[in-house]
Amino acid sequence: MRLPFLAAALLLLAAAPLRSAGVVAELSTLNAQLWYPHPAAKWEEALPVGSGRLGAMVFGGTENERIQFNEDTLWLGQPHDYVRAGSGAALLEVRRLLAAGDVKAAETLARAKVLSDPVRQKAYQPCGDLRLHFPGHTAAHDYRRSLDLDTALAATRYTVDGVTFTRTVFASYPDNVIVVRLEADRPGALTFTLQLDSPHQDTRTSSAVAANAPPREASLKLTGRVQAGGLSFEARVLLQHDGGTVAAADRALTVTGATTATLRLVAATSFKNFQDISADPATRCAGFLAGAAAQPYAALLARHVADHQRLFRRAALDLGTTPAAALPTDERVRRAKAAGGIDADPALAALEFAYGRYLMIASSRPGSQPANLQGVWNELLNPPWESKYTTNINFEMNYWLAETTGLGECHEPFFAAIDDLRVSGARTAQKLYGARGWVLHHNFDLWRGTAPINNIDGIWPTGGAWLCWHLWERYLFTGDRDFLAQRAYPAMKEASLFFVDSLVREPKHGWLVTSPSFSPEQGTMTIGPAMDTQLIRALWRTTRDAARLLGRDAAFAAELDAKLKQLPPDLIGQHGQLQEWLDDVDVPNNNHRHMSPLWDLYPGDGFTPAHADIYAAAKKLLAWRGDGSTGWSYAWRIPLWARVGDGDMAYRQLSLLLAKRTLPNLFDLCGPFQIDGNFGATAGIVEMLLQSHQRTDDGTVILDLLPALPRTWPTGSVHGLRARDGFTVDLAWHEGKLTTATVRSTLGRPLVLRHAGRESRLTLAVGQTATINASLADQR
Repeated sequence: MRLPFLAAALLLLAAAPLRSAGVVAELSTLNAQLWYPHPAAKWEEALPVGSGRLGAMVFGGTENERIQFNEDTLWLGQPHDYVRAGSGAALLEVRRLLAAGDVKAAETLARAKVLSDPVRQKAYQPCGDLRLHFPGHTAAHDYRRSLDLDTALAATRYTVDGVTFTRTVFASYPDNVIVVRLEADRPGALTFTLQLDSPHQDTRTSSAVAANAPPREASLKLTGRVQAGGLSFEARVLLQHDGGTVAAADRALTVTGATTATLRLVAATSFKNFQDISADPATRCAGFLAGAAAQPYAALLARHVADHQRLFRRAALDLGTTPAAALPTDERVRRAKAAGGIDADPALAALEFAYGRYLMIASSRPGSQPANLQGVWNELLNPPWESKYTTNINFEMNYWLAETTGLGECHEPFFAAIDDLRVSGARTAQKLYGARGWVLHHNFDLWRGTAPINNIDGIWPTGGAWLCWHLWERYLFTGDRDFLAQRAYPAMKEASLFFVDSLVREPKHGWLVTSPSFSPEQGTMTIGPAMDTQLIRALWRTTRDAARLLGRDAAFAAELDAKLKQLPPDLIGQHGQLQEWLDDVDVPNNNHRHMSPLWDLYPGDGFTPAHADIYAAAKKLLAWRGDGSTGWSYAWRIPLWARVGDGDMAYRQLSLLLAKRTLPNLFDLCGPFQIDGNFGATAGIVEMLLQSHQRTDDGTVILDLLPALPRTWPTGSVHGLRARDGFTVDLAWHEGKLTTATVRSTLGRPLVLRHAGRESRLTLAVGQTATINASLADQR
């Protein structure tokens, strides 16, 4: 039997958003905890904590505990311009060969002389490991390991010889520190040895004990360098204990007979920015540790929880519970795999929604690097795909949830990366294409490489255009004109200039197209694939609109208007499908993982029922693509099917993702761990419940309520979803039908509500709230 949750409390939440202690307490236990009756046997089972800049994986061992940690600027390499000497001249010949139809010769030349130097970019690195040894703790019982998403606390609790031991781990964004608290419920029962090491070869560890008597404080320091000429790093751990003694020996600390102990772990590198690695990690660590040491554990904990909950509690989802929700998380995943889906455990979908938001808060905060292919968590010296930033889907997917689930602050590192890429991308635009503006191909790393890498599939020049879509979306959700004027428009204008200068004429129709390019991630080198045209059209359109909103660059806006008419139209092929290429060569039922030609269905906004022919063609191609394969390919299909109103197919992709491509700690699998599927799943769930990408003829935003609700979610509620034009929305439904909707306005703009064939127009003042019934009638 499914137990509906909190539907009645939605009105309370709308009136006083998440300030009610009772409601908050319920939210903290519902769909907000991962737990296990045993320690993690391997890294993919450990539990993640993070502060954006720092990340750690907590294993929860009894006799031996490992806490593996990362610092987000520790990468291989050094400042470097990846553009290959002479590549600009070679590119002109590649274009000539493509125009002549000699694709193989074009590919051969491009591999030899156009790809970056070196051909591969650099890898994100682990920093170190905190290791604790508890003698005599092998025979532990009453064991529980958990991650509370509402408080961002990883806890391990067990009993040995009648003593209950508790460890709590968190990564504090306000205080730039990872904190480990160890407690025994019998005075003097806590004894352990602490070590600090790293997988890097060029490292040194030292220990020190405070001179006071009896000593109550000790420390370990790890220093190292990832490679000659590369980044140096340092990590320090400060140990403070209550009761007992501490001694230092063999680069380790041993605490004997304590009752509690607190570890404060800090880390830093020599990275200043992508062009400067002259910072002093020792000075940085000393500063971080001084600030954290000045506060007692209780204060650190309170500041951390308050900071996390300020973001996490903005949104919550309930889909009801079944007995499966009470099981350990790994058992829930195992049962989903055995059943081929999550029909018996709808709360697992709600947990996935919450987990995506948790991981975003933990891996992307103002001042940090953006979340990479693994967020901020990596234990490998040679991680898959270098754990960098892949921009033909994965990097952008990481951030789809940021605006729609109330985590706009977490979007900031994405925009900061664009600031850097404008600089490095301008070098690539000029050297490789002889063009103004900036360009980004399908990957970048810490050093902001923008030249094409790896192979011919890396010669895809529209990564920057996709990143600019996020700038425009940020403006649509917030209405922030200062952001548009100072941050977004300059980057959008420069990206637009690159395509004004670099597109070539397609010989048959005279259309403006990219050359060379590649349709991610299949086929051969080509010109003008559908995804490129969609991205450039969106970039030019939004840049033109931004210029006119800001009263700037009228001549340039007019030039973009004229250029837009010269792009290829969306083409419909012989089978009624949206064409992926200029030539009608699509293979029916090609179940490829990538959805590149459907970009304008989602995350774009160009394919809607208002354009019936192309919308039908997009649906045809979507049906051909079938189910996903990698985690991120399942995740992308969720919002795509939601955008065509098919909630059951959207749900199928989510269900299969959780059944087939999810690890015991709910990390997503591409082949190995890759975090984009976690973020994409959360964003996809939003699109099933609320869409705001369409507008009326007069430009009024349409809020489409429950546009793709699957039959498997008959009753539920959601709080805190965000819509374009500054609206926050709560929804509750029963037996598949909307019961109430609460809409709050931050910008005072009009809106149209749409649900089940009905529409209702409203105008709300800034700060005003409307409660809507099932008939879309305003109950104010």
